[in-house]
Amino acid sequence: MALFKKRATGKPGEWYYCLQHGKVEEGPQCRAADRMGPYATREEAAHAMETAAERNREWQNDPRWNDDVSDGPGQGSTGREP
Repeated sequence: MALFKKRATGKPGEWYYCLQHGKVEEGPQCRAADRMGPYATREEAAHAMETAAERNREWQNDPRWNDDVSDGPGQGSTGREP
């Protein structure tokens, strides 16, 4: 008898993009570390990688997160002075 029962997280009707299998899945089929989501629709989940790439580009170009700036608040990646 197992001491702990492994349960999936999330709800059916939520859509995920599985990084391991490279496909859209309904409900939590793969482990959380291998999936992106949840998304409201299958279509949104299908575009998960494009959405992530777009958000990464926005973040990389956001002056509020520029690690190269050494003066003022938000210094470095931690926001603390060395």
